[in-house]
Amino acid sequence: MACRQGIQMRGNAPTGEAVELTPDQRRVLRRDGAAVAARARELLPDEFVVGSELIEHPNGIQATVAVRSPGGGVVSAGFSLGEAEDPDDLAREIAAGAALEAKNTPDRHQPTAR
Repeated sequence: MACRQGIQMRGNAPTGEAVELTPDQRRVLRRDGAAVAARARELLPDEFVVGSELIEHPNGIQATVAVRSPGGGVVSAGFSLGEAEDPDDLAREIAAGAALEAKNTPDRHQPTAR
């Protein structure tokens, strides 16, 4: 799966077929996404907005964690059930991508010359 802004994270289900999740599996995936988002939130300054949600993709449901930088750019990563083996590692990757995005995005509120 690819992150927006050109950052590559983790892969999708290898079969290419949609995988249905049980309610318990959905809860686990939602919990894993929330854990990655919470850890990324800890790593970033308060100006960054971090969130997570479950999104249906062609290969099935994925947890998606997104970070909006102060400049407005968004970095996101999605993962399927069982793919977030190290939530801290994934959170660090997302936070690093968001920090890079913020560094490369000019401030939207720069004063204009008169």
